[in-house]
Amino acid sequence: MPTPAYDDQNVFAKILRGELPCHKVHEDDMTLVIMDIMPRGEGHILVVPKAPSRNILDIATDDLNAVMATVQKMARTLIEAFDADGTTIQQFSEPAGGQVVFHTHVHVIPRFDGVPLKPHTGEMADNDLLATQAEKIRAALG
Repeated sequence: MPTPAYDDQNVFAKILRGELPCHKVHEDDMTLVIMDIMPRGEGHILVVPKAPSRNILDIATDDLNAVMATVQKMARTLIEAFDADGTTIQQFSEPAGGQVVFHTHVHVIPRFDGVPLKPHTGEMADNDLLATQAEKIRAALG
């Protein structure tokens, strides 16, 4: 089954164009890292490629490589910033795989021994809390 066409009106495309606000943590030539506004744990971030793609099924290899290099960098940074015990890395493709926003993105969530992930409730986190966490991550990046 072919992958549906990319929709440039998705929320991440709008963030990349500056049409919607975000808590930016890191940016390079090929990726943007932002706070997840509906986090499943403290410090939950999203790594988003700047080039348009729907998900892992249609992303260009160079873009995927850039995303994963940023994921690794950010996972290491989150462990340092939050004194985490590990990370959970997630990528969802298509509705059957749990994807809701159809622009490739990877979740990077700091994890702590004995602390389960919060359920995805659709509730937005406190804006000041996200801003504080974003600053903490930026400080750990140096």
